[in-house]
Order: sequence, then C-alpha cells, then structure tokens
Amino acid sequence: MKKIFLFPALLLFIFTNCEKVVDIEVPSTTPKLIIDAVFEVYFTEIPIRVNTVVKLSKSADYFDEAIPAVTNAVVFITNLSDNSIIDFSDANGDGNYIPISTFIPVENVVYELTIVYENNTYKGTASRVKSSPLTSVIQGDKTLFSGNETELKVAFTDDGTEENFYLFDFSNKLFLTIQDRFFNGSEYNFSYYYGEDDIKLPTTVSVKMSGVSKEFYTYYRVLIDQSGQNSGGPFETVPSSLLGNMINTSYESKFPLGYFHISETDSISLNLIEKN
Repeated sequence: MKKIFLFPALLLFIFTNCEKVVDIEVPSTTPKLIIDAVFEVYFTEIPIRVNTVVKLSKSADYFDEAIPAVTNAVVFITNLSDNSIIDFSDANGDGNYIPISTFIPVENVVYELTIVYENNTYKGTASRVKSSPLTSVIQGDKTLFSGNETELKVAFTDDGTEENFYLFDFSNKLFLTIQDRFFNGSEYNFSYYYGEDDIKLPTTVSVKMSGVSKEFYTYYRVLIDQSGQNSGGPFETVPSSLLGNMINTSYESKFPLGYFHISETDSISLNLIEKN
C-alpha cells in the first residue's frame, strides 16, 4: 500500500520541476572570416552594369542572432594581365567593400582578390564566366501538389561551344543550379514553382541567370543543401566548414569561408498576379 501513496508525491515532484529552464551548453567555435565576393556583370545592358561588392563578416555561434560585419580590412583586386590594382573601400562601415573607381571585369583576364585582415592575408582568383541571355520569363498557369503554387516559365538558348553551368536567383533567397548536360547548344525551357509560403501575390520578382564555373556550381549546390532555401541566403550562415577558393596565405590552418567568382548575369523583372 505504501507504493500507492508515493505515486501522487512523484507526480507533484514532476509537475513542480518541469517549469525549470535547462541550460544546454553549445560549444563555442573560433570565428572565421566569411568572404562573399560573387561579382555580377550584366552584359546585356547598355551601358553594362556591374555588382562588384565584397562582403566581409565573421562566422558566429549557432544561437547568435547577429552576424558580425568586418569593417577594418584592406581589400583590393589585381588584374594579373597588367598588374594594375583596383582598391576597395567600406565607406559605410557595414562590411560591404566597393571599388573606389570604376571597375568592370573584362573577358579572358584573371583577377586576384586580396584581403588583409588581422595580420592574415587571404587570396583567390577568378575570371569572368560567360553566360547566355534569358529569352523569356513569363507567369504560367500550372500548379503542383497543393494547387496554390505559382509557375514561372523560363527559356534561354545554351551556348553549344562549351560545357555550361548556370545559377538562377528567383528572389526571396530562392536559388537553382543547372548544367547543360542534356541540352547542350539547344533552346531550353523549364518551369519553376513558388510555394504559397515563398511569395504573396501580387508581387514583383527579379529573375537572374548567371553563368558559373563548374567548381562554383558544385560549391553552390552543396551550400544550398546545407543552408536550405529561405534561411537568410547561403553566405549569411555557414553551417559547416565548406571550403571555397579563397586561401589564407599567412596561416593555412586559419582558412576562410566563402568564394570569389565573376559571372555574366542577365535579369528580368516580372509582375506576378493571382490566377484562378
């Protein structure tokens, strides 16, 4: 009979203690430099427009909400064909470094990005990767599983003279990578579907297609898988030490995260509406 009287006491103990907060210690990691230097050359526009921002930040622990910007680095690009230097400056103190003079990456030139930060020198090289222009981007009428998806119909013609890899940015941090294995040199059409949580109609989206190298294509596929869509952008949180093409020439073991890449890019803006 004693066991019968002990059971309510056990319940009282459980209910009394269940509201206590349990602190779980998460291992703290040494911050690494994150380099987001993915340049875009809008080659179909007249005059040519470029995005040549080098974004620098530090990795943070898992539960940290803020991503520390790096504002006191030295950043410059070297044209390795003539050794000319393009200096970058963080004029706004937000970790975004822009060229202090006009800089449009040209074809068939290797550029070297150099970053000097906290007595470490980081270097990486890239050349402008060619791309095809978008032929059309229109809103379609089809849906998928829920019936509430929004279809985009995308078309372009692939360059058949070489193996091509593409990165698509559908706005709202939604990305897709494609290679031309099955449509080399042909016109290619495909549909992309926004889920009902991805966008709220009516809205305007900007669809970008960039030509990328095979190495960057592989890197970005892994990065998208790790970070997930809608997670703040692949370069804003790096869940694991995925190595890019930037190296620390001062201390090899203190490697950075991120990538230096130059893409030819085409962009089309589209107004999306509700369709019954």
